[in-house]
Amino acid sequence: MEKIYLRDDFIKLGQALKAAGLVESGVDAKYAVLDGLVKVNGQIEVQRGKKLYHGDIFEFEGNQVEIVSDS
Repeated sequence: MEKIYLRDDFIKLGQALKAAGLVESGVDAKYAVLDGLVKVNGQIEVQRGKKLYHGDIFEFEGNQVEIVSDS
C-alpha cells in the first residue's frame, strides 16, 4: 500500500489522487470522484474536496493509498 505523508492537518481527496500519481490532473480527479470510482475508508466518496486525515485510506482503480501524518 502506498502512503502519502501530510504536511498540513489534511489533504483534499482530489489533491491526494494527484499526489499519488493516480490521475494526471485536477479535472481527471474531479470526474473520477463524481463518477463514484473512488472509495474513502471503504465507502464511495463523491466529494472531490473531502478532507483526508491521518489514517484515512482511499482506493482508486485497485490502488490503495494511506494518509500518514508527517510528524
